[in-house]
Amino acid sequence: MKRVLSVASEAVPLIKTGGLADVVGALPAALAGQGWEMRLMIPAYPGVLDKIGRGDVVWADPNLFGGLGELYLGKIGDVEVLALDAPHLYDRPGNPYASPLGDYWDNAERFAALCWVAAVIATNGIEGWKPEIVHAHDWQGALAPAYLKYWGNHVPTVLTIHNIAFQGRVGADKMGAMRLPADWFHPGEFEFYGDISALKAGINAAWAVTTVSPRYAEELMRPEFGEGLDGVISQRAASVYGILNGVDGALWDPENDPAIEPFSPTKLAGKAKNRKALLDEFNLDSEVEGPLAVLVSRLTPQKGIDMLPAAAEELLAAGGALCVLGSGEAWAETLLRDLTFRYPGRVGVRLGYDEALSHRMFAGGDIVLVPSRFEPCGLTQLYGLKYGCLPLVSAVGGLADTVVPATPATEAANAATGVTFHPVDALAFRQGMRHMVKLYADRKRWTAMVRRAMKSDFGWERSAATYAALYDSLIAK
Repeated sequence: MKRVLSVASEAVPLIKTGGLADVVGALPAALAGQGWEMRLMIPAYPGVLDKIGRGDVVWADPNLFGGLGELYLGKIGDVEVLALDAPHLYDRPGNPYASPLGDYWDNAERFAALCWVAAVIATNGIEGWKPEIVHAHDWQGALAPAYLKYWGNHVPTVLTIHNIAFQGRVGADKMGAMRLPADWFHPGEFEFYGDISALKAGINAAWAVTTVSPRYAEELMRPEFGEGLDGVISQRAASVYGILNGVDGALWDPENDPAIEPFSPTKLAGKAKNRKALLDEFNLDSEVEGPLAVLVSRLTPQKGIDMLPAAAEELLAAGGALCVLGSGEAWAETLLRDLTFRYPGRVGVRLGYDEALSHRMFAGGDIVLVPSRFEPCGLTQLYGLKYGCLPLVSAVGGLADTVVPATPATEAANAATGVTFHPVDALAFRQGMRHMVKLYADRKRWTAMVRRAMKSDFGWERSAATYAALYDSLIAK
């Protein structure tokens, strides 16, 4: 087996705040089928060491960015995990990035330390194990390829950008604390308008840069999507690849999901039972004649939450209902509460996140809403397809790559799996909802779309093969 070290800030089932963790957690098993042994390297947040069986200390540094750092080798399932235990950096309440009071003041150093150790392991190996490839994820892992480049180490590296909006940008005064060489502080490396950008450092250093969908790779070279790094991405265009995320079929399987009443494309009776149970769970009217729409999302401007009232009005006027699960910015939570007051019995909201509830929502919903202003890949629409909850999505990024829009041509070819809308504004979203409602009214047509959506193949096999081929091509260089 060829060896790859995956460096990330989170991974299912150890720690999760979003889709990054799902992808990082799914890749090792997917790549094993392609002849690659992937070890995960993440910080040892509270509880992580217990989940990997604690394992053995395989590396230590008494002064790792201000305190003792120890690397534990353990396992979660069949996957080997290197957990970096540094209590002064990672033993904190809250999620991996913030306390209830806001982002941790030293996040730059916390994840620089993770990347530093990854680069050391890639350079020296560890107990007879040395990676042939280092695969870093987002800004939190981006300095691993950068350190290797600065040290003159020629281990091939890959950086995957899951969301370019998060760049690890801090003041230049952090350079010493992050162990970055001052002579590399210029626009061609990690300097970004007078600051340090960890993500820019990784983009310029990695042998290959990947994004989580082909459309997103193209979008990042445009100013409206590139978040100031479009020029940097464009300069690396020959080494930028869009590789679509997949769905973990073991976790997301409507025929064997313990959280729901099972159903399949050929046996849809269970879906009707899940729909009724979902209405009851959200205390909504039991007799909803129109479609039941669900939204499972972070509540931020990126996710288009501000556009929801216009589309909801169209849905509810047609006798439908809406269930929402999410948390985020205060204005968005207030907007959702207002919808429940305006439409009692028709709109239900749960603030927070509940993994099992999300499964029940996809299983019981007729439509899943993803009105994102930008979406690198999106997993929500893929879960919707898998569970026969047809996506209504904006035509951006991975949403456009995975949902076949209902048009005269696609319906004539029996190919449509949802509805897309563009431009990304409230009017287009409302028109998309109107289209969905009309489709739902034709029950034979709708059922055919549901069955077609459930048969869509967005597993990891194809994407894992693409990653493996990329790894092989970099080694060949």
